[in-house]
Amino acid sequence: MFKINYDENQILKAIDQIVKKTMTMDMTWEWPCGVAYYGVSEAYEATKNEKYLEMLKNWTDEYIELGLPDWTVNTCAMGHAMITLYENTGDEKYWDIVLSKVDYIRNHALRFGDRVLQHTVSIKNDFPEQAWADTLFMAAFFLLRVGVKLEDKDIIEDALNQYYWHIKYLQDPSTSLWYHGYNNIKKDHMSGFYWGRANCWAAYTMSQVKRRLPQPYLYPIYMDIECALRDQLGALKLLQTENGLWRTILDDEESYEEVSAACGIAAAMVTNQNPLHTKYIQKALDGIMQNISEDGRVLNVSGGTAVMNDREGYRNIPKDWIQGWGQGLALAFLTSILNDKNM
Repeated sequence: MFKINYDENQILKAIDQIVKKTMTMDMTWEWPCGVAYYGVSEAYEATKNEKYLEMLKNWTDEYIELGLPDWTVNTCAMGHAMITLYENTGDEKYWDIVLSKVDYIRNHALRFGDRVLQHTVSIKNDFPEQAWADTLFMAAFFLLRVGVKLEDKDIIEDALNQYYWHIKYLQDPSTSLWYHGYNNIKKDHMSGFYWGRANCWAAYTMSQVKRRLPQPYLYPIYMDIECALRDQLGALKLLQTENGLWRTILDDEESYEEVSAACGIAAAMVTNQNPLHTKYIQKALDGIMQNISEDGRVLNVSGGTAVMNDREGYRNIPKDWIQGWGQGLALAFLTSILNDKNM
């Protein structure tokens, strides 16, 4: 039987602390804010605390007046919060932004191979024909949510195609762990490390397919996603540290423990509902709660990380600062625990 032991009041208190701290951060319309506000959106959906929705709405309305940036794969991460705002306010301006992002992804974003999204962080061709695990959260998962809402099979299948090819390019069949990136021009994984947060992006977004997609078994690619997630989580549980966390390079004992990766991986385990993972989730809950400060900062979160050139590049990314993705992924984990009782 799948059952997590937790104090609901403690979870709600931590969520409230994180949300309030997150909304004081001066983030711009970019992926850190997109992940953070996805977490705030999930907090609203789990608690129905109207203050969370009001803070999201006020920030968004002010930013819309100031002017929105050009779309990239990374800026599409903000689409998650726009879905929540539209669904809960009915204001079409938020849905117009969602559809604008979908149009960019479907018709203008750089792609390679079998229509695979190239990871883009600016309007330039920064990483020619490179697939990064990050793209699954920023674009593919967002695209899936919109396709489901519109009941648009073409959009759903485009999203699932991104999952399929990112699995093929990034998941190592011998270990079931994920590489950070793949270079289609050179046909390699560049420096070739199992980066913790890459595995978090993969596990979390794959776990969401079953949760969000009605009758997923009617889509053959879903079988690939389900098996990829099963094997990945089976490998990840063996790499959990004594503190209930995962390292920034998963299989490198000299790499530091990284909390955002732990949040996404543990959230995927909760959503996947495998009773064999209960003890790992329980351990992760204890470790993550110890890394939330009284003022709502999620601690020991690595800074923004490109595909680094070597092991030291990953090991030396600083982890001393509050980061939007750390806030958002912690909220995704904590709300997954609250959502568990409704699954």
